[in-house]
This record gives sequence, structure tokens and C-alpha cells, in this order.
Amino acid sequence: MTKNFWRTWGVSIAAGILILLAFLTGDVDITGGHDHGGGWNHIVLADYLLLAATVVAGYQIVVSAVRALRIKHISIDLLVSVAAIGAIILGNFWEAAAVTFLFAIGGALEKATLNRTRKALSDLVDSAPETATKLNPDGSTETVELWELIPGDTVLVKNGEQVPVDGRVLSGRGGVDEAQITGESVPAEKAEGSDVFAGTWLRSGLLRVEAVGIGSDSMLAKIIHRVEDAQDDKARTQTFMEKFSQWYTPGVMVVALVIGLITGNVELALTLLVIACPGALVISIPVSIVAGIGRAARDGVLIKGGEYLETAAKVDLVIVDKTGTMTNGRPELTDVISLDSAYTEHDVLTLAARAETASEHPLADAIIRGARNRGLEIEHVEIAEPVTGKGIYAEVDGHRIAVGSADLLDGEVDSAPILKLNELGRTAMFVGVDGWAIGVVAVADTIRDDAPAAVKALHDRGIRIVMATGDAERVAANVAAELGIDEVRAELMPEDKLDIVREYQEKGHTVAMVGDGVNDTPALATADIGVAMGAAGSPAAIETADVALMADKLPRIPYAFGLARRTVRTMRVNIAIALLTVAVLFAGVFAGDVTMALGMLVHQASVLLVIAIAMLLLRPTLTEDEVTAPRAEAVREAVNS
Repeated sequence: MTKNFWRTWGVSIAAGILILLAFLTGDVDITGGHDHGGGWNHIVLADYLLLAATVVAGYQIVVSAVRALRIKHISIDLLVSVAAIGAIILGNFWEAAAVTFLFAIGGALEKATLNRTRKALSDLVDSAPETATKLNPDGSTETVELWELIPGDTVLVKNGEQVPVDGRVLSGRGGVDEAQITGESVPAEKAEGSDVFAGTWLRSGLLRVEAVGIGSDSMLAKIIHRVEDAQDDKARTQTFMEKFSQWYTPGVMVVALVIGLITGNVELALTLLVIACPGALVISIPVSIVAGIGRAARDGVLIKGGEYLETAAKVDLVIVDKTGTMTNGRPELTDVISLDSAYTEHDVLTLAARAETASEHPLADAIIRGARNRGLEIEHVEIAEPVTGKGIYAEVDGHRIAVGSADLLDGEVDSAPILKLNELGRTAMFVGVDGWAIGVVAVADTIRDDAPAAVKALHDRGIRIVMATGDAERVAANVAAELGIDEVRAELMPEDKLDIVREYQEKGHTVAMVGDGVNDTPALATADIGVAMGAAGSPAAIETADVALMADKLPRIPYAFGLARRTVRTMRVNIAIALLTVAVLFAGVFAGDVTMALGMLVHQASVLLVIAIAMLLLRPTLTEDEVTAPRAEAVREAVNS
């Protein structure tokens, strides 16, 4: 067994063996003392074994209690220490052994559970690479320690190897498993110019990578640092409970002392000390926070800490940008219409794309890409004439092709198709041959495949969505209508988003702002929760945002809020269980049905229960990949029909 195992469970196992040996003597009576009368007058072997078990299990408890007293803090350990020592003085060795043994087991369980809930962090730490294959200028390779590398060095990554540094692919192609960074289960395709991150794994291919971030400068190191800080950060509820226990624990000691003096029943007073231990109450919140933040980290969602986790659970309004957030952020070919029966849609698109090969306009690239995606062969033209603000003329197979506004065509032109497409938020252009309109092509910034699923998931959680964009009102309204977004604020300046955040906060909303962590910094900082999307590769986003989504996946937004709500709900359930357990035990003690050992057993059972409930947060629940693209396509088809 490992050293960590014995460090966690060694004391409990040793004490348990001594208690078992005491029972094997046949002299232990769990109702009090032993069958020879009990107490110090007739001490037997079983009592010595129980005393030894008490010392083994209780030594560290007493030490912890004394250390807490030195800093003027009355801890739970003090309650147990006083109860165990009192039981020994009364000669009730079984009660003393049982109380300290069960408390030691509870402490070991808490430690083991917290270690397990921190597994997301330990997995990240374990995944940090230690060596790299350096490619020298003469073409030779050597294995070096990470600290021997400097930015600008070239490292070689082979199939099945770990990427040792943050860097940029110089050559090669392969699929990289980035689950440790982004939470994505599907390998990301990498080629020349792609960014790669330390700690990820090359599952296919071969890459030559220029080192950019090494060791503590890598994205993995920054994520580890963020998760460490977040799991140690306390929620407001946890801070309140700790303050509560500072008054509760000494209050219990005073009450037990008063009851003991009034009744003359010392054992009753000591039993009250044991059953009043707020162990389940104290552990219920931190174990939930660590589990929730750990689960989120494994799914590529970094939450800044317990306080932000609690706030995220209250979010009822999300403000999002349009371009690059709800849409793909670049124009795509959306429509091809033939206006002349002599030309098919493919003919129209081919002529338009060939003419646009001579243009440097951003929309030209969308038309060319659209044509090639449809399997059309597009040859470059040699003779072309751009017309500023109107479009382009080009010579194609002896014909004068025009792509742009009606001003490039001869005679009267029916603008109805253009106007209809413009109303849908698309940029439409005529395609003409020798002055006559033969068709129309249109481009637009298309909606992301995962946007409909994200919007639905947010609505399912009762969260209202406001789209704030600098784009034109007509374009924004069409996108919002297609997605079912609740409200649109268009034609905004960057500083206007800050005013919108404040406006909704004044109306009583808990507001989340989704941005890139840099351009929207004022609004992100003012919002109750600032969410940075696609934070992998952006240290600034990780540091400034309250919630950082490592992958550029919209469904991670409702997932993060859903996980926060589950975590807070778990905290509340655990608090209720802890308080109910103490209340029931108090009633049982005064009814004469609860002994000191039984009280500690029930108390530790409640600790185990709240831990088990908190650990349910570790179950994977992220299923976004199953519902994104198919649903998006279905929504678009329904809208278009």
C-alpha cells in the first residue's frame, strides 16, 4: 500500500485493531465499562486495550485542539477531546475508545474524499510534461529537460507522445487530444500555424513545434494555478458557517457544563459535547465547492472560486455579443438564385466565384469558399476591374461578368430578390453577363451550429438572453429571431455594453456578461459574473474572467450555470442534513436513548452522508456534443420553411 494510504488511514486501522482485540477478550460491555463492574476499580486487559485505542486515535485530536486553543480558537477537536478524557475519568473506556476511533475515521474519510475531489487538479499536475525532444539546427535530436529549453527552440512531437510546450506548429499534421486543457474528447486537427499546448497528447501524425510557453509560462501551469486558487477560495456560505461554528462550539460547551451542573449527570454533559460536534456542518460546504470546481475543471470550465460559484447559481440574465459568439464571425455563402432559365445555380455561382478571384473584398472569399465547398472548380481570371463601392467586372470566357449592385448592369433590374435577402440580414449581389442579370448570390455571418442548443439550455434554466452588438439592427434582429433570443440591443459602441450591464443590475437581475476577456473587460468586470469563451491560449481571459470556458463551445455557458446551481443545491441539502442530525441527536439524548458512542456513530454517519452527496457532483454530465449540430440544422430548416 502507498505511503499516502497509511498517512490517511494508519491511525484508524491501528485503533480499530486494538478495539477488536478488546472485544475478543470477552470483557467489553458497550452499555458501559465491562462485565466486572467497570471503572478504575476492576481494570482488566480489555480496558488497557481500549485505553490504548483511545490514545492512538485521540492523540492527534488532542494535539489539534491544543494548537487551536493557542490561537484562541475553540475547535470541534476540543469537544471530542473533553468528552473522551471525561469518559476515561469516569472509567467508561469503551465510550472513550469509540468516540475517538469514530472521529478519527471521519477525519480520514474527509481527507480521502477531499483528495479524490481534488483529482481534477492532481490529474492536471500529473499531466505536466518533464522532458522534450529538441530538434537541433543540424537536424539531430536530443532529449532534454524542460528547463533546458528556451522560447524559439524547435521540439519534435511523435505519434503517441505528449506535447511538452505551448507553441506553434512549424510543419506536420496530426490529431491532438486536448482534453486536459479544453475538456474536448475529440482530438483537434493541427497543421502548420496551429497552436498547441503543453500537457496535450498527439494521437496521430508528426509535428515540429516552435516553443513559445515553457514550464510555468505554459497554459497548463496557468490552469493549475487557477484551479488551486479556486478550490481554496471560500464561498460566502462557507465563511458564514465558519463564523457560526466559532460561536456555536463554545456555546455548546457552556450549555453542556450548565446541564451537567444542574442534573449532576456528567456523562449526559459529555454526550452532549459529542453529539453537538458540527463536523457535518463544517465539511458540507468545502467538500461541495471542491467537488463542483473540480468537476468543472475536468470539463474545461474554470471557475474562479466558491464565491463566484454561488453567484453563478443566481444568474438570471446573460448578455452576449453576436459576431463570433452567436455567429461564426466570418461571412459564408448562404444563397444562390438563378434569374435566367439558361443558367443553373451552379452556373451563376461559378461565374460569380471566378470573377471574385480578382477581388480582395472579404465577401469575395466567402463566395469562392462556398463554390469550392459545393465541388465547383474555380479558375482565376486575368482581366478584372474593381468598381469602388459597387462590385467588380471580370472577363470570363469572352464575356463581361459583373458581381455587385444593380449599377453594374444595363437597363431596369428587378431588385425584389435583393431586398428580400437584405431583410433577412444577408448581403446580396447581382451576377450579370454582358449587362444582363442572370442571378443573385448572398453571403452572411452564419449562426453557429451549437447556438440553438445553448439558447434552449439557457431558457430551460429560466435564464433570459440579451444580445448586445454593434451590428445593424436588421441583421441582429434576424439572428435573434432565428435563435429565439429574448431581446436585442444593436448598433452599440463598446462602452454601451457597460451601461446595459448596469441597467439590468439596477432592475434586480443577476447578470452574466459573455466576452473575450480583453475587449469587453469593463463590462466583464462590472457584471456579476464575467464569462470568457475560448480562453485556451488567452492567459488574460483566465485571469480576468470569473468563469473561463477553455473551449469555444456555447453549450458550456448553460453547463457552467447548471453545475453552479447543482453545487449550491448540494450545499443546502448537506446543511439541512447536518442540522437535522444534531437536532435528532439532542432529542435522543434527553430521551435517554442516545449514548456517547451511538451519538458519535450517528454523527460520523451524517459526515459520511454529506460527503457522499457532495461526491455526486463529480459525475460527468456534459452531453453537449450529442445535441449541437443536428439541432442547429433542424432549427434552421424549420425557420427557412
